[in-house]
Amino acid sequence: MPPNPASTTTSRTQPCAVIRENTLMKPSLNKDTQLCISLAARPSNFGTRFHNHLYNELGLDFVYKAFTTTDITAAIGGVRALGIRGCSVSMPFKEDVISLVDELDASATAIQSVNTIVNDDGYLRAYNTDYIAAAELLRSHRIDPATPFLLRGSGGMAKAVAAALRDSGFTDGTIVARNEVNGRALAGDLGFRWIAEVGSERAPLLVNVTPIGMAGGAEADECAFEPATIADASTVFDVVALPAETPLIVVARAAGKTVITGAEVIALQAAEQFERYTGVRPTAAQVAEASALARR
Repeated sequence: MPPNPASTTTSRTQPCAVIRENTLMKPSLNKDTQLCISLAARPSNFGTRFHNHLYNELGLDFVYKAFTTTDITAAIGGVRALGIRGCSVSMPFKEDVISLVDELDASATAIQSVNTIVNDDGYLRAYNTDYIAAAELLRSHRIDPATPFLLRGSGGMAKAVAAALRDSGFTDGTIVARNEVNGRALAGDLGFRWIAEVGSERAPLLVNVTPIGMAGGAEADECAFEPATIADASTVFDVVALPAETPLIVVARAAGKTVITGAEVIALQAAEQFERYTGVRPTAAQVAEASALARR
């Protein structure tokens, strides 16, 4: 039975950091300050800005720092040995760390990919908050699981979003991927169809999980779906977070479609990490502010 994407919780009690009343001033660095980190081949500033902003806002005795490594085994050993409270994991380490942790949450088990590790006194439990965020956004935007969809992409994030769709009850789906090997494999694993190009295919729900439209990329000015395809859809979901208003989202908004943006995805997945690390759930307004600051 597939996991319930909306109910992935820790099996161990997490320490809830004390929020200082009145001033909410973050304490100075000291021997008890808890460290959270990220590990990526090419670290970005999003997590560092997002988490540290909220630590300051909430007066939490935490600090967050981004790192890269060429030895993921030693790095995760350091997380365990040094008592590093939380670790965000990005490409290319999301699958490599599976054998290095003690337990996989249902969110990570569902796609055999990890993006978050929580350290409870040397016990490492792994999650995939991309999967959690995608499932929650489908639920909060009230997308009917009976809705047919076209999902463009076949990489790691595409796997997370496609699995969230499946585990949320979506059964009528098509994976659109030029890479036939990866596209067929993803579609076959999740019970969906595969096609190489959108062509004349149409669906009420369109999902982009490719770099098309990403700021700074080779396809930054391109739209992941043709206007005619968008015109026949009712909801457009783009996981690209930078910019929040991708060419796809701009066209979809102008056409009066319901949209789910990558800014929502990255903010929600980071908030899920933050809560697991600190035991504190920021308000929606605090998450939105931190995400906006982090994307600058």
